[in-house]
Amino acid sequence: VAKNFMAVLKKQGLNFKMKTKVTGVERTGSGLKVNTVAAAGGGEESLDADVVLVCVGRREYRDNLGTDALGIEMEGKKIKVDHNFRTNVPSIFAVGDIVAGPMLAHKAEDEGALVSEFIATGKPPHLDYNCVPSVVYTHPEVAWVGKTEEQLKAEGVEYKKGKFTFGANSRAKANGDETGFVKVLACKKTDKLLGVHIINNLAGELIGEACMALEYGANSEDIARVCHAHPTLSEALKGAAQMTAFGKAINSP
Repeated sequence: VAKNFMAVLKKQGLNFKMKTKVTGVERTGSGLKVNTVAAAGGGEESLDADVVLVCVGRREYRDNLGTDALGIEMEGKKIKVDHNFRTNVPSIFAVGDIVAGPMLAHKAEDEGALVSEFIATGKPPHLDYNCVPSVVYTHPEVAWVGKTEEQLKAEGVEYKKGKFTFGANSRAKANGDETGFVKVLACKKTDKLLGVHIINNLAGELIGEACMALEYGANSEDIARVCHAHPTLSEALKGAAQMTAFGKAINSP
């Protein structure tokens, strides 16, 4: 997915400097100068820029929460909670980026709603982080849920995969935007859905169906046999599921 995504962005004119460190940014009369050096050592290089955006990851936001004063137990940089999101202080619960799991707004929102329901009704909260989708909001978008191939290989899980390109999708052709594909990963023995990955300008919208399927333990064949409206971009997910389940799709690329 990453290689294909990079290729798409390069066609748009984006330049990538891999394994490169930024050593400094200087103001010039006409803009900015970015000084870089190869991470493995080597010659320095300077780049001219109008604007420099610094993006070095994310961190949990615990500023002024008073965790130390309240005696709240920590797990590294995260607040330690039990299966009900309760801290070691019985009257205090924690959700979102300050507890374990992906640091995503929709994950935090669901946790907040679940904890509120637990406090009000006593119903135990449940959120499967494996079913929380991730989206890169570029054009095209990249969205995924569940496992990656690298994770499955590291875990020793035998899997099968199917891929369907939007170049074979009628709606994508009509829209004049055939960029990207859908990839479906499933257990080689049971066909249980393990992960879905999408590159498309509406990937963030399309991933919802995959989240639902993964949450309810569907097989790739289940998605493959669901009737999808035609022509729609969602048919690409069905096509990828057909490729995974049967080794071929009705509208094969």
